Amino acid sequence: MGLLRRGGGLMAGEAIASGRKQTESGIHPAGIFQSASFQRAIGRGILYLVAISSSAIFMFPFVWTVLSSLKRGGELFRFPPTWLPEVPQFQNYPKVFEIVSWATWTWNSTFVAIVSTFGAVLTAALVGYSFARFRYPARDVLFIITLSTMMLPVEVTLIPLYLMFAKIGWLDTYRPLIIPSFFGGSAFLIFLMRQFFLSIPIDLDEAARIDGAGYVRIFWQILMPLSIPVTATAAVLTFMSQWNEFLYPFIFLNTKTKYTLAIGIRYFQAVAGFADDTEPKYHLLMAASVMMTAPIIIIFFLAQRYLVQGIVMSGIKG
Repeated sequence: MGLLRRGGGLMAGEAIASGRKQTESGIHPAGIFQSASFQRAIGRGILYLVAISSSAIFMFPFVWTVLSSLKRGGELFRFPPTWLPEVPQFQNYPKVFEIVSWATWTWNSTFVAIVSTFGAVLTAALVGYSFARFRYPARDVLFIITLSTMMLPVEVTLIPLYLMFAKIGWLDTYRPLIIPSFFGGSAFLIFLMRQFFLSIPIDLDEAARIDGAGYVRIFWQILMPLSIPVTATAAVLTFMSQWNEFLYPFIFLNTKTKYTLAIGIRYFQAVAGFADDTEPKYHLLMAASVMMTAPIIIIFFLAQRYLVQGIVMSGIKG
């Protein structure tokens, strides 16, 4: 009897010791769920789930537009709706070029976007360099005034701009869409460039001045090569904005051959059966929308590394 008790006590002691070893080694079931690595994995999984869900929500309209552009006109109004076209109608895209001057509008948008982007980025870099490196009276006040222009609605300036451009004979030309970008650019781009220049050590400027470099040489040969990420960010953001711009071209351009794509699509609705009793050609409108949106999406994916890097690096120093 005493032997059994001693044997039972020995087994209980071994079980307790084994439990202690499992707890100390971190393989206890309750300890797994409470470990920091498990909680990080759960948090990362939730983050990925939210990101994938959000991406699916935002991608849905574009995917639907692409699929609708490959359908016949009647397929778009079926109920219940169908995702995939019965037979892909790739000829919808050439038909857009037959109905309107799509190639001309594409060239117009490309020309306006590239030239105005160059002017806006160049101006923003020069002004941002001035705010970041020069010391002169009321510099900070001027910077605050520049930032305050971002709170001014675009519609407020339309009538004064229209009257001014009409007086100097710029209506129905590309000058109102291009020239202003060379004289002020964008307050946001100025802020972006200034913040990045502030993150570059002033010691580089001082070393260059010791070697005999002036402000212009320091700007072009030292600061600008270091500013490729933020410059690319500014260029991509400006190009996307100019490519999608509707209001200014709609106000200042009258000749159809001078239209940009943004107002060209609006005109396309009138000539493709949207303004009369004929059946609206929504499938062709979807094809036109895809052709207008595709370049922006391609540019974004090619430059997304510079976008993220430029925005992050511009926020290093205030």
